[in-house]
Amino acid sequence: MGLTAGIVGLPNVGKSTLFNAITKAGALAANYPFATIDPNVGVVEVPDERLDKLSELVKPKKTISTIFEFTDIAGIVKGASRGEGLGNKFLSHIREVDAIIQVVRAFDDDNVTHIDGVIDPVRDIETINLELIFADLEVVEKRIPKILKKATLKTDQESVEEYKILKLIHETLMDNKPIRILKFNENELAIIKNFNFLTQKTMLYVANIGETEITDYDNNSYVKEIKEFARNEHSEVVVISAKIEAELGELDDDERNMFLEDLGIKESGLDKLIKRSYSLLGLETYFTAGPQEVRAWTFKKGMKAPKCAGIIHTDFERGFIRAETIPYKDFINYGGELGAKEAGKSRSEGKEYIVQDGDVMHFRFNV
Repeated sequence: MGLTAGIVGLPNVGKSTLFNAITKAGALAANYPFATIDPNVGVVEVPDERLDKLSELVKPKKTISTIFEFTDIAGIVKGASRGEGLGNKFLSHIREVDAIIQVVRAFDDDNVTHIDGVIDPVRDIETINLELIFADLEVVEKRIPKILKKATLKTDQESVEEYKILKLIHETLMDNKPIRILKFNENELAIIKNFNFLTQKTMLYVANIGETEITDYDNNSYVKEIKEFARNEHSEVVVISAKIEAELGELDDDERNMFLEDLGIKESGLDKLIKRSYSLLGLETYFTAGPQEVRAWTFKKGMKAPKCAGIIHTDFERGFIRAETIPYKDFINYGGELGAKEAGKSRSEGKEYIVQDGDVMHFRFNV
């Protein structure tokens, strides 16, 4: 699908350590600002127990997970929208991602410096969010004068609509609130699409805690502050220890599972983060399952069958005839494709079918 989430944060909050853990890509992590200057891109597999169960049942020659892309963007500082630090270079990198993951420091460590000297997660969040707001304000304030005359004289209906939306956006930003709190219809979204506003992007906060708090982070006062802030703007929070996740990234699967068990954790923080990021972008998964390959495919929620077929190959969409579809639960419960068909759980769907998360599909096409 080509969608990606960008990881942002102030310098030294654990952002690059987290990215290293996600991708095992070895992005430079150092205890000074701007250790990461160019964005690093890493591709990760999306953990999905359903894929594992399908493989156990079908026993294919190979199993392929769906993937998700993370971009590590260098640390933002106060004044970035005015060119401070590495300035607008960071902001341009953020414009290229579809969702923003903001890492927030929620741990005390005298050996890791904080750019402001004192740990204050809400201040850190507001520092970054304000820079994104200022960047969006600049875009709006440059555009409004260009359409003001047409909108006032009502000579161009498109300009009238655009002016109305931009005025609302301007008022929201001036109130130090992100654009994502506003609700737009499809026509309005189409009008503002090309502006690629930073604060319109989905935001997920990651509270980075210390190693010793991983099983008791609900008592972490920093985490409580971050969750309260996120709740007020209808955003979500994932709590992780980037240091532990980095250690987990060095282990093989068996060692990793033992480590998690010793910690008393069922699922790693990274698995939660990957799944949550995937979901926040409105992404879902369908499967193809046969003796050669069991595979997970990413699609955008609401997509119809021909478009989903086209994810595999453009010929599948161009020559689409029908999609033989079995819901995941039925595929498992009835022992595979044959059992599901015998139980009447296999359906033949046409071009208007909206694919559902977990569908096991076989596309018929002719070109």
